[in-house]
Amino acid sequence: MKSRELTSLEQAVGHRFRRPELLETALTHTSHAHELASRPENGGNRVPHNEQLEFLGDAVLGLITSAELFDRFPSYQEGQLSKLRAHLVSERHLIRAANALDLGNFLRLGRGEEKSGGRAKPALLVDALEAVLGAMYLDGGFDDVRRFVIDHVIEPELARAGVADAAELPLTDFKSALQERAHALGRSQPDYVLIQEEGPEHQKTFTVEARIRQIGRSRPEHVSSAKGSTKKRAEQEAARLALEFLAAAAPVSEPEIEPEPPDPEVSLNMGRKRVSRR
Repeated sequence: MKSRELTSLEQAVGHRFRRPELLETALTHTSHAHELASRPENGGNRVPHNEQLEFLGDAVLGLITSAELFDRFPSYQEGQLSKLRAHLVSERHLIRAANALDLGNFLRLGRGEEKSGGRAKPALLVDALEAVLGAMYLDGGFDDVRRFVIDHVIEPELARAGVADAAELPLTDFKSALQERAHALGRSQPDYVLIQEEGPEHQKTFTVEARIRQIGRSRPEHVSSAKGSTKKRAEQEAARLALEFLAAAAPVSEPEIEPEPPDPEVSLNMGRKRVSRR
């Protein structure tokens, strides 16, 4: 990999590697390492790959995230902190940070992984992200990697959720859950409509409706209304209320097809056959 390519990634993560081979290893998938090791010129020597760095990075990420949540939300119980940490370090969330870094373009993959679309596979991207965190920790200690995790993993998610304070933090993404539930039950994608915005600029209250429709119908089947200090927070609460409705809702089934009446000619012929057997 060319040094200028690594330089652009270093700028993105906010760390200049004193040992650039650590970053190269963090970006090397096992498929690429095994291909290199199998070449005659390598003499069967082992080629380093990112699995060990991924292991270390996962631990570093967990520690930084746990410490930040402990400091930010002192009123939370252990179960709440654990649930929130699990969300922040989940593949579903970390893939956003990996994509923001355009990490797929930096991966070193074997031919098979390349052909199968490995540069876009969430599991490979998140593994590489954790490996980069491990490499950053080994190369420069705790400060740079902590700054990256806060700026690129923790803060964006708290902002996305519209958090004003700890009490307003949704531990569940109700909007995503509602969309999945609606799809499973044969409904259209939920609509969110801002109904009202009131209060002074520094202390506004937003009212949002979540509207559930059956596919092909314009009139909502159900409307949930909720208020919040931000539009995102109001949308999350409206989605939570709509989920309660869908929890008891039945799937939309296809209209039943009435059986066709018997053909009179067939019935007549059947009657004749019965007569002929007597």
